[in-house]
Amino acid sequence: MTEVSDREPPRRRVPGPARPSRPASAQRRPGPGARPARRPTGPPPRGAAPRVIRLGSPRPRLRMVGLALALVLIAFVVRLLQVQAVDASAYTAKAEQNRYVGQVLPAERGEITDRTGVAFATSEDAYDITADPTMFARAQLKIDDGPERAAALLAPILGRQQSVLVKTLRPKDKNLRYVKLAGRQTPQVWKQIRDLRSALSAKAETDRSTVNVLAGLFSVPSSKRVYPNKDLAAGILGWVNADGQGGGGVEQQLNATLAGKDGKIRYAQSGGRQVPTVGSTETPAVPGSAVELTIDRDIQWAAQNAITEQVRKSAADRGYVIVQDTRTGEILALANSPGFDPNDLSKADPGALGNAAVQDAYEPGSTAKIMSMAAVLEENAATPLTHVTVPNRLHRGDRLFQDDIDHPTWYLTLNGVLAKSSNIGTILATGQLGKTQAEANRVLYSYLRKFGLGSHTGLGFPGETKGILAPPDKWSTSQQYTIPFGQGMSLNAVQAASVYSTIANGGVRVEPTLVRGTKGPDGRFTPAASPAKSRVVSQKTAKTLAHMLESVVDDREGTGAKARIPGYRVAGKTGTANRVDPATGTYKGYTSSFAGFAPADSPRITVYCAIQNATEGSYFGGQICGPVFKQVMEFALKTLQVPPTGAKAANLPVSFTP
Repeated sequence: MTEVSDREPPRRRVPGPARPSRPASAQRRPGPGARPARRPTGPPPRGAAPRVIRLGSPRPRLRMVGLALALVLIAFVVRLLQVQAVDASAYTAKAEQNRYVGQVLPAERGEITDRTGVAFATSEDAYDITADPTMFARAQLKIDDGPERAAALLAPILGRQQSVLVKTLRPKDKNLRYVKLAGRQTPQVWKQIRDLRSALSAKAETDRSTVNVLAGLFSVPSSKRVYPNKDLAAGILGWVNADGQGGGGVEQQLNATLAGKDGKIRYAQSGGRQVPTVGSTETPAVPGSAVELTIDRDIQWAAQNAITEQVRKSAADRGYVIVQDTRTGEILALANSPGFDPNDLSKADPGALGNAAVQDAYEPGSTAKIMSMAAVLEENAATPLTHVTVPNRLHRGDRLFQDDIDHPTWYLTLNGVLAKSSNIGTILATGQLGKTQAEANRVLYSYLRKFGLGSHTGLGFPGETKGILAPPDKWSTSQQYTIPFGQGMSLNAVQAASVYSTIANGGVRVEPTLVRGTKGPDGRFTPAASPAKSRVVSQKTAKTLAHMLESVVDDREGTGAKARIPGYRVAGKTGTANRVDPATGTYKGYTSSFAGFAPADSPRITVYCAIQNATEGSYFGGQICGPVFKQVMEFALKTLQVPPTGAKAANLPVSFTP
């Protein structure tokens, strides 16, 4: 049987009559929420209207773009807040450091002149060659060897080692913006560098392979010390080192006065150059004061020529000449040989640097006998006419003393002891200063100290020695007999000259001076402080000593005949002492000297000459220093227009008949 289903069979769709098609404009658009009609996938039927392509909604994309922009703006705002608020001070300081550059403005160094205003030392325009190391780095030049290329070009111009320049241009501090490559270069040097820099810059504009490795070089106006008289008075003047500071002599002694006060400038820069539209702050430099010395350039020249020539003839180690105004204590000349040219220290003998006339301590020999005679006369132990019997040998303490020549017994006056420079006679005379030798030693020591021995001269000169003078209770057995004739103690040349100026000045010691005063930037002259004065011996004693010193020069038995000056009365004393060799500390060679003043009866000028270790010809002071004294004294008397007095010499007797 056939089972019949309860469900009706499906109806078949019968196509109805065709409806006329609506125009596209009359078709209904789906309302909101209606499902869009399914687009046909196949080709449109022939004769049908063209299909319209509709774009998707842009809103999702806009939302994505808006969100991205919002995130970017938020990042900028956060960074801006950090820079402007949180780290504002740090970034401000960093910007200031990179934008602003500070430089020192060197002060112009004051001149050094002689007593008439003639320049001994002056300053000329110069430049400090500087660089900005950041402008030599790879970030700026796009090359790795910028400092090496620049140094190769600069080394021959600046006269410096290439490796040193490279190290300076590539400092450890990568943020360093200022270094000095060379100081106080002449304008010609800077012009050469500037022209080379300009040539590289011009070539770089046309040739991309060329790099201007000198773009980071600059100049700062400065000054260079110049000594127009070259080696004249170099021992007095000293020199200025590479840092612009005094390295010796007056340049060092009065550096603070001469140097002035540096200024400074701070300005905005870009690419290493000043931005003119941005304000700068500047503290002007204060120029140094000029220093006027007591030195007379002409007398200094005469003294330096004379001692240089004699040192050469005698093949000596060195020599010095002091010329002093007996009334004021002013030093008119202080000459050394050998000397040096402070303009070029590279060629100087290191042993010649400094000022040996105040730095050398040596045993003076017989020129010191004038102090022993001063003590004897002042203490009334003897007179110039006192008879002194001088044997050929004298036994004292542990030694047997003698004079510089063998002789029979001499019968001399005290004046004759000085004229013939007898060591034995001096020992005998100073022995009368006390009842015992110890007491005589103390009396003599007190006079040596009054004359300035064992103390600084008062010049305040760098490296000055005060000599060696032990207290009398420390004198050895031999020293108590050698010190009276100038051995066993030491002094410098300025001290020795001061002793004779004291006698010439009537027994009043005036501290030696080398500076007359200073002239400030405003042109106002300030005189130096008055030197200290002290009476050493009475005027009567000083006058008697002057007469005795005339016998040394004028008497036929005197040792200073080569120091005679026609028309003038000259007082002087020779000296020939055993010399301590600085290298071995033992006696080797001689110190030859001559000291005196003129006119003897109305003193105006003292001249002292000493020569160390003469090895050719004579080594006696009267023979090699006497002529130097004469030459310098004659020149000084004429320069200062000192006339002869016309008075006759005292002509004190030298010997007596027993």
